[in-house]
Amino acid sequence: MAVEEGGCVTKRLQNELLQLLSSTTESISAFPVDDNDLTYWVGYITGPKDTPYSGLKFKVSLKFPQNYPFHPPMIKFLSPMWHPNVDKSGNICLDILKEKWSAVYNVETILLSLQSLLGEPNNRSPLNAVAAELWDADMEEYRKKVLACYEEIDDY
Repeated sequence: MAVEEGGCVTKRLQNELLQLLSSTTESISAFPVDDNDLTYWVGYITGPKDTPYSGLKFKVSLKFPQNYPFHPPMIKFLSPMWHPNVDKSGNICLDILKEKWSAVYNVETILLSLQSLLGEPNNRSPLNAVAAELWDADMEEYRKKVLACYEEIDDY
């Protein structure tokens, strides 16, 4: 049974990779790190326009469990991130990656949701309370914090 489940995960991820490669959305991308292991990917997200992250590129890791898509992947920011819903280790607080996960989500929708989160944080559930307070109080100062934390991605 485990082999069949692994085969289902592989087939699903192959389809998602093809979908991403044919997508016209230029602000996100993701690829398996190793052709022999489709369960570990690296993704890239460009910050949305008119946000403190505008024009910045961020790297995330995506680790897919053997029971994907019935359980969400584990996703972390690999790039340093100053954001109310991201902690210093890159862990993300996003409901669709936890209790609101659905098997209809895919890599593209996950990355688009993360991109959306950059411009619309959930300040009621912060992992970084200081960032949440600053987001509400002083956007110019917030942008300075984002830029101070930001590191260019070499392998994008």
